[in-house]
Amino acid sequence: MSKYFGTDGFRGEANVDLTVEHAFKIGRFLGWYYGKDHKSRIVIGKDTRRSSYMFECALAAGLTASGADAYLLHVTTTPSVSYVTRVDDFDCGIMISASHNPYMDNGIKLLNHEGEKMEDEVIDAVEEYLDGKIGELPYAQGSDIGRTIDYSAGRNRYIGYLISLATHSYKDIKIGLDCSNGSTWMIAKSVFDALGAETYVINNTPNGLNINKDCGSTHIEQLQRLVVGNNLDVGFAFDGDADRCLAVDEKGEVVTGDHIIYIYGKFMKDRDKLANNTVVTTVMSNFGLYKALDAVGINYEKTAVGDKYVYENMRANGHLIGGEQSGHIIFSKYANTGDGLLTAIKVMQAMLSQKQPLSKLAEPVKFYPQVLKNVKVTDKQATLDDPHVKEVVDEVTKELGDEGRVLLRASGTEPVLRVMSEATSYDICGQMVDRIIKAMDDKGYLIEVKK
Repeated sequence: MSKYFGTDGFRGEANVDLTVEHAFKIGRFLGWYYGKDHKSRIVIGKDTRRSSYMFECALAAGLTASGADAYLLHVTTTPSVSYVTRVDDFDCGIMISASHNPYMDNGIKLLNHEGEKMEDEVIDAVEEYLDGKIGELPYAQGSDIGRTIDYSAGRNRYIGYLISLATHSYKDIKIGLDCSNGSTWMIAKSVFDALGAETYVINNTPNGLNINKDCGSTHIEQLQRLVVGNNLDVGFAFDGDADRCLAVDEKGEVVTGDHIIYIYGKFMKDRDKLANNTVVTTVMSNFGLYKALDAVGINYEKTAVGDKYVYENMRANGHLIGGEQSGHIIFSKYANTGDGLLTAIKVMQAMLSQKQPLSKLAEPVKFYPQVLKNVKVTDKQATLDDPHVKEVVDEVTKELGDEGRVLLRASGTEPVLRVMSEATSYDICGQMVDRIIKAMDDKGYLIEVKK
């Protein structure tokens, strides 16, 4: 784990954990690093939180001071930055966003030339510079000083790309959109209007402080009420930077990322277009997804939690669809990162091609009850490696058989272990989780079960 950058960028409270000085220095390093043998071009996007404007200015100042040209997409989505970086031949891309976090947080996500998450060696070098382990970098002078260039045309080209991927007209279809007061506040309606839908949009009035506030994919209740109250055919909820999408069916039921992986995976399999007959999930996908995939003969891979690991598996093995229950879905034929708007378009394709409502397509995925507890321990790795704890995990796994599972893993963001069970009832889940926690306590590792 890097000191500053996690699996989804450098994230923290603005000007507390992630400061304007950090942003300036990141810009300074990237402008120098990519400009060693040519005039580098780097594209920047941002979400709607108040501090994003500050960080945009700081990054652009750092880039241009090192001689790079900074192209500004302004308020846009993370997947649009990925797309523009790749197709317009930029050296790298930067997205300013803390995704689904509240407005006081922010983040800096770095993308490589292909619009993929930045290579570890570059991240490591950036961190060394932030920590003063690399000497002072030269400032550009005279005509070598970089420029800041308005590049809203790139965002518009991305919108055109999305529209081109739709296979059907949405005429006479009523669609609800929850823009989370974030990056899709202008883009989402433009896309669905252009495709002919009757759109109902909520949470598209950002003020810098209301991004993700009781709305979007992490608070989907508003969208459920919108869909049911207006008899809509479907609804889609995005997060702050629109790399995630959850759906609501015509009955007001939530359709998660696991459902979407099943729906589109089966749709592709039925047309003989599912490469390797395999989808990619993380270990946190619901047991019900695997039961549904088994029933239709679709194979699956399981990765560590994080879209980074999902994409790495897909790229290495040529798989076409993968993602997380949170709605971070990757369609590798069309994008190198999760894309909420693309996910919505693909869900519409599955519905319209099969002439089925979303509730019918999602019906085979029967979610198993789940209990998850976060446990603070004296030593995470020692607890995971302890023979007695392992023995209890194995016993519980054997008892559940093919009617459930348990998962014990270390959190990548907190000093805790996560103990999770899925089974046919919440009572059984709770019993299994508590048995594993008791094993930790018996061996002296347990500090507390966090709420």
